[in-house]
Amino acid sequence: MTLIRPGPGVAEASGPERRPGAGRAVAVLVLVALGASIPLLGPSVALHDTGEAAAPGVRGVGLLRTVLFAALCVPLGELFVHRLARAVPGAPPATPRSWAPYAAGTGFVAALGLASVVATGNLVPGAVAEIDVGGLYASREGKLALIEVNAFLAAGLCALSRRPATQVWPLAAVLVAEALRAHPAPEDTALVGSGLTLVHLACASLWTGGLLYALRTLRHWRSAAVGAALLGLYARVAAVLLAVITATGVWSSLRRMPSHTILEQLTTTAYGRALLAKVLLVAAVAALALWARIRLGRAADPLTACSPARAEVVVLGTVVALSGLLTALPLPIRW
Repeated sequence: MTLIRPGPGVAEASGPERRPGAGRAVAVLVLVALGASIPLLGPSVALHDTGEAAAPGVRGVGLLRTVLFAALCVPLGELFVHRLARAVPGAPPATPRSWAPYAAGTGFVAALGLASVVATGNLVPGAVAEIDVGGLYASREGKLALIEVNAFLAAGLCALSRRPATQVWPLAAVLVAEALRAHPAPEDTALVGSGLTLVHLACASLWTGGLLYALRTLRHWRSAAVGAALLGLYARVAAVLLAVITATGVWSSLRRMPSHTILEQLTTTAYGRALLAKVLLVAAVAALALWARIRLGRAADPLTACSPARAEVVVLGTVVALSGLLTALPLPIRW
């Protein structure tokens, strides 16, 4: 029997074919695992030798808050880039499949978990019987938790409807509830703090989710000219978002830690250490964004800017995880 070997242009079937999306799926799973490790492992690192005590369930709360923030970023970023795409001449009508329904479902589960913590007196429930659902209506924090649960449910229904843009209203309700939750009524100038958090969280969600969806759209369009136009338009708006995020972040930090103590508290308190790590990562994100902007304007192929932009998305995901960790750590003492 004569064996016929394949010619140079024919590939041998030596095993199962590798799916092109398998590597990407593994990379996503690794990134998700790394992101989850920040709120899970971060408290012990941040609290080391500070003399501070963590609240019960700090790891679970930090993880749930991280998931909630990520669930905000995805749909808000999609709505944002959809609006930008309308201003791009010759933009194809086709867009990537929306992740908003999945994000709303994930956010609903995270908000439900956080509401269960509030319903047990800010303790992690050991059994369903410990959860006092009726008690949520009796406290300000409980009512805000219920608003977030219902808002994510409404956002999911809107995302599945014929008018997915209407999900902006329940998502805005989540933003407002988070801003009010972060600044209780007894706090001095609570409305100022809530306003700063609202603007900061909204701009950060648009920046992070917008870049993710812009890169997905570029892969879907497969047109260098149109893709570069969309990325350039996003970059101009993102520069404004970064400026607002920086201004509101600095102002909020000075409200938490007065200027004459901030340098010391950045290294001696858990909140300060997490905040310092976040600042360093935001600086890295800004450098990656500048690199992408330079490539977009000067490179022979403008879409080479996608490489630093993808790295920017990864670092932004880490920033989101650190933000979730910050909400669970004890606030620094005002000296």
